[in-house]
Amino acid sequence: MSVMAFTLATRSSRLALIQAEEAARAISGLLPDVQLVTHPCSSPGDRDKAVDLRLSAPDFFTRDLHLAVLNGRADCAVHSAKDLEDSPPAGIDWFWLPDPADPRDVWVLRPGETREGLRADGIAGVSSYRRERYCRQTWPRMRIESIRGTIEERLARLDRGDYDLLIMAGAALQRLGLDDRISGWISTDDLSPPEGQGHLAITFRAGDERWLRIRSLFVTSVVFAGAGCGSAESCTLASWNALAHSDVCFHDSLLDADLLKQLPRHAQRVDVGKRCGAHTVPQSEINARLAAAARRGRRVIRLKGGDPGIFGRLAEELSTLDALHLPYRVLPGVSSLTTATTGTGMLLTQRGVAPGFTVMTSRRQDGTVGSVQSSVRNELPLVIFMGVGVLPELVEQLRSDGLNPATPIALVFDAGSPDETVIRATLADIVDTSAGPLTDRRLSHSPGLIIVGTPAAHGFHREWGALGGVRVLLPGSDALQQKTINAVKDLGGIPVPLPLIRMTPEPECVPVLATLDRFEWLAVTSPSAVHLLMRILADQAIDVRRLPRILVAGPGTADAFRGYGIVPEIVPVARFGAAGVIEAAARTIPAGTTVLRVRSRAAGMELTEALIRTGFDVTDCVLYNATPVRPERIPDFDAVVFASASAVEAYAELRPPQSLDGKTVVAIGQPTQAALARQGVLSSHTAVEATVESAVMKLATVRCTENLACVSKEVGHERLS
Repeated sequence: MSVMAFTLATRSSRLALIQAEEAARAISGLLPDVQLVTHPCSSPGDRDKAVDLRLSAPDFFTRDLHLAVLNGRADCAVHSAKDLEDSPPAGIDWFWLPDPADPRDVWVLRPGETREGLRADGIAGVSSYRRERYCRQTWPRMRIESIRGTIEERLARLDRGDYDLLIMAGAALQRLGLDDRISGWISTDDLSPPEGQGHLAITFRAGDERWLRIRSLFVTSVVFAGAGCGSAESCTLASWNALAHSDVCFHDSLLDADLLKQLPRHAQRVDVGKRCGAHTVPQSEINARLAAAARRGRRVIRLKGGDPGIFGRLAEELSTLDALHLPYRVLPGVSSLTTATTGTGMLLTQRGVAPGFTVMTSRRQDGTVGSVQSSVRNELPLVIFMGVGVLPELVEQLRSDGLNPATPIALVFDAGSPDETVIRATLADIVDTSAGPLTDRRLSHSPGLIIVGTPAAHGFHREWGALGGVRVLLPGSDALQQKTINAVKDLGGIPVPLPLIRMTPEPECVPVLATLDRFEWLAVTSPSAVHLLMRILADQAIDVRRLPRILVAGPGTADAFRGYGIVPEIVPVARFGAAGVIEAAARTIPAGTTVLRVRSRAAGMELTEALIRTGFDVTDCVLYNATPVRPERIPDFDAVVFASASAVEAYAELRPPQSLDGKTVVAIGQPTQAALARQGVLSSHTAVEATVESAVMKLATVRCTENLACVSKEVGHERLS
């Protein structure tokens, strides 16, 4: 793919230009073929230095950048996210970039001065009401005055005595390399930063297909989850896991509050519930909040009582995301319908008694009572169980009953599984359309539903995610499966788990682990080793408090330890893998230190030998063996992420390397890529870092680059025509 150049509008201050460079690196780091060329602009806030920022218009620092994007002088613009107004003008779309700077505010004094020497009746310079309130509470006798200008101009005014104290964003000083001017950091408990401080935001023309594709790499799928009905026990495992993987939860009122305890500590909880006649949050506002949280890169869950698709206004919220091409996925739930019937013994279907039932609401959209007469009931969608085998006969019955031949109809197989398949057509042609697929042995043996009516013509838009509904095969062990599954779902893919490895403890490791006290350090290089280690210690009743200090290969292994309440002392911040372990050990641990290295038998002795050469007293301990598992079949897939060399070898025992032809193949690291090369697979991609999240992101960037190439060609043709 040739380099694609985009014009990036930015304000012209030194800080703004540094932020533009940071934004360009964040995007080009994922998409090397995308080049961002800076286009400096001014803004009302740059030209007018007299207006008090506490009284300025919402678009004071964004107006001219928006105009540059809307009139085509720029393809996109970069902003401090806190400067971006809550509702940008029509025609502008946006998203935040990840990895923000520190969001806290700081107080700044003249060089050499201290807080203790600060004049009680001095002058404090602020640029917002929240900073003003903080100063009045902290220094009640100080005079509060507005301050304007660039960071450098504000510091100059402080240094010449116009002010005695400034309150500023720490991120601005750090980005300018002025860390030495920070006199003290202010706790967020004392001064809450505005949402977006430290973040960078990108704006672009609404509907620009190229930037919608790029944005897909920086947003995760919004999850619509059914909370079940009555108690937390009726919540599905899928919804339960999604709660634990969320940053913000928009929830209904009519659900068990215990479910919210599953959210991570940092997660924001937002009650948007409705009761009959009492809509505290308008639906339009809920829609807007969901879209905004998604564009900020948050992992969003919309938790709805019962099943989200049954009288839950799901269609309205999905329409908002569809209009913005924001990805989502929906997790069905246990509805009050089944709880109130199956749960009480009032069974809606019984052989020889009731072959089906009708569900509808008596309320119109405006709250008035609607008809439930037979003429209305006859227009409702129809769902038929156990009918695929007699499809021609059923179609003939429906048509002879007067149903329009153009009525949409769909066949759904293996609903909710990785093999889910949907065949759509009309009543007139469904028999011919389905004839070919139904000869497939898998479908002919799969449970299927028939849906007749308007809903059969619709479906979720999976293409908005960076992975665009790609079916991603995940061969390997159970240890990394859930984390990889979450990463694929976040980016809009369909995970296809394929456990090929069973980890079995190595009995010979027990005597070594029984003498943990004689080691000063423990080196662990994979999450699988962590889980096996903790399992063996528990089985052998070995006290985990005897563990020595811990050195791991990267954040994935560190997170595995943290799951057991153990925090490793050394975690490389880059070069995850053996090289990072050796580098971190050599820098931190004295030569001659006793180190216990635990591993799988397949991992080999290379790291142990390298640690010995570095000067450590190393004991090598094989914790477990990775034994292959042979599944009955390998599901269909479009791409594959290999998380270990063992997974490559296990797959090769089942399928020849030619089976990966035409598939996008990603390896978690160099050893895994080398294993693929030994099997004759030479066209694989390698993750930037040796983590499953990085491997999945690599797959997403490959797909995004391919899509961008197609979209750019279309845009070029349109411009030529």
